[in-house]
Amino acid sequence: MIESKLFYRELDSILAKIGQEKSGDHFFLTILNELQTRFGSQLSITDSHIFEMRGDEFVHIESIQEKSGATGPGGPIPPVLVKGCKIVQKVSKHGSFIFDNPSHQDCIRDYAAARSITPAGISIKGPEQTCLFIFELRYGWIREEIILFLNAVRTALNYRLFTETIGTELERAAEIQRSLLPRQAPKLKGYTIHQSIRNAEIIGGDFYEYFPFDEGTLAFSIGDASGHGLPAALLVRDVVTGLRMGLSRDFRLATIIQKLNEVIQYSLYSTNFVSLFTGELENDGHLFYVNAGHPPPFVVEKERVVELEATGIALGFLPKIELSRGYVQIKPGSVFVMYTDGITERENGQEEQFGILRLQRLIQENRHRSAQDLVDLVIRAVDDFGEQKPWKDDATVIVVKRQTSESGK
Repeated sequence: MIESKLFYRELDSILAKIGQEKSGDHFFLTILNELQTRFGSQLSITDSHIFEMRGDEFVHIESIQEKSGATGPGGPIPPVLVKGCKIVQKVSKHGSFIFDNPSHQDCIRDYAAARSITPAGISIKGPEQTCLFIFELRYGWIREEIILFLNAVRTALNYRLFTETIGTELERAAEIQRSLLPRQAPKLKGYTIHQSIRNAEIIGGDFYEYFPFDEGTLAFSIGDASGHGLPAALLVRDVVTGLRMGLSRDFRLATIIQKLNEVIQYSLYSTNFVSLFTGELENDGHLFYVNAGHPPPFVVEKERVVELEATGIALGFLPKIELSRGYVQIKPGSVFVMYTDGITERENGQEEQFGILRLQRLIQENRHRSAQDLVDLVIRAVDDFGEQKPWKDDATVIVVKRQTSESGK
């Protein structure tokens, strides 16, 4: 009897061999050929066949012959298996099936009897294909071995195709989310702006946006949707879309955010919440803002740090919320920093957090540097603090630096 560990090792090597390739027209044929070559003689498998679902029928596509390894139509196997036949019914219902009872064989009974073989089959379902693998077992096959073989192959292939499908969908969702984020900061006379984002997963809950206005005014937002993955990404999409619509209509900041809170409450993801900071910066340094439960951004001057505390709670907790508007002056040479809690809450090996004081000190000590240099410095310092381990939370930082009138820096 074939040893299960050796079998799984062989099966793993088959999947690894083509693991870097996406499934395509020849994916199933390649797999079947490898299975026939490596296990045919051990498991008493003669020919192997692929049937592909087309409409209400499974149509014979290819065959692998034991001795030559050649592909082609094979022997006189039926060209079509209709959905109602027992072969299709049994394999579809059980996932794998050995047709050792003649009453089960239905439309290929004569074919099986003529060749003195016992058919066995598995069902494989991919994103664009549903197939049956039919194996011909000659005299001497052992039930326990064949059951192990069928179930292991079926499970491995279906899982591989499932994860590939999910991965493709997540990649698409990630691409959509990336398209929502500005590729670069807009220009505002007298200022330099730079940002960076790190996602803990392929898609995340952090976001930022810029809204250039006429007459030297720039609006911007930074936010953090609770959780990770697809639900957070969908919530981000709704928030960014709502902000764009609201700000384009020249509503007051607090009104926009309150309306956005109502949208989140009515959404399918109302169990989630969003912290959000939105501000309007004029190029004379006047910054008007609303902070809906977001970690406080701060302004660094020469010897002074001003934190922009929350002016209301995060969005999504309550149907109606009260928000007030705050104000701060960004003076020449000052640095304005926005961030999400993935920056300040990143932990080292002793479970100590990076913290806001460490972030403020880092900015203050390097305030003479450019906005891009400061962003790079923060990301590097926080990453080093976490010992270069994978990020457990999404992390975003935005630096807005007002140039000094003398140097233009």
